[in-house]
Amino acid sequence: MTAEQPRFSVLLPVYAGDDPQFLERAFRSVTVEQTLHPAEVVVVRDGPVGAPLAAALAGLPALAASTDVEVRVLELAENVGLARALERGLAACTHDVVARMDADDVSLPERFARQLALVGEGYDLVGTAIQEFADEDAPGIVRVPPLTSADVDRASRFVSPFNHPSVVYRASVVGRAGGYEHLPLMEDYWLFVRMLATGARACNLPEPLVLYRVGAGAYARRGGLRLLRSELRLQWLMRRSGWTTWAQLLRNVVVRGGYRLVPESLRRVAYRRLIVRRGTDTGTGSDTSTGAGSAA
Repeated sequence: MTAEQPRFSVLLPVYAGDDPQFLERAFRSVTVEQTLHPAEVVVVRDGPVGAPLAAALAGLPALAASTDVEVRVLELAENVGLARALERGLAACTHDVVARMDADDVSLPERFARQLALVGEGYDLVGTAIQEFADEDAPGIVRVPPLTSADVDRASRFVSPFNHPSVVYRASVVGRAGGYEHLPLMEDYWLFVRMLATGARACNLPEPLVLYRVGAGAYARRGGLRLLRSELRLQWLMRRSGWTTWAQLLRNVVVRGGYRLVPESLRRVAYRRLIVRRGTDTGTGSDTSTGAGSAA
């Protein structure tokens, strides 16, 4: 590890709905398979889990035994939801630089080396493109987020400018922005907006350095009344904070809110067309604020 690349933690939340085999695959991808190893992995068990997942959690240190990566499992007695679980995990991380990881995704071997080089240059928040997959041998479409700081800032008025499972950030800058706040399925977007508003230096890498697992319920999670309520709350928070104008709030409520209410079949078609178009336009962002997380 060079002087420009600080020691860092990986923050990985787990809850009862996660698959033990997917967890083990995700864990290996951020430890033994990385060209640049983290100093530690902090796994947050968000509430009770079943016996198979508990066994997988207990076996994680053995999976990293060939490295000098420290593995710690923070066990929460009750399921508190993704935002609160991540806040607990951040408080437990030893290092200021923290990489996010989800329990069902896969980080490619160069991910941390590429991102930590930019953190060493002074960036506070660095994400990457992601590639959807259901089977690692058959990867799907690539979601390319806005790349430059200016594009990130501009896109954030309409979409989340980062793919949450791909980000590396400084915990001190997260804390300066107020940390994760409970906003079901939108906590990451709201955090990124507040980080940008408080001066975080941010960018994204164009390469898909994280494989993002897409299950059968992916499109259902992007709609429904629960998500619509979070969407409306998010739009009001962004307007109240001064991040968006009234015109932007109205546009977002109509476009983003309407998207949450259309039938799943139409949402699938609209999403695919939008992401494919954005994959060739790196000045726009991808909305990953509805990804999998700890159920509350």
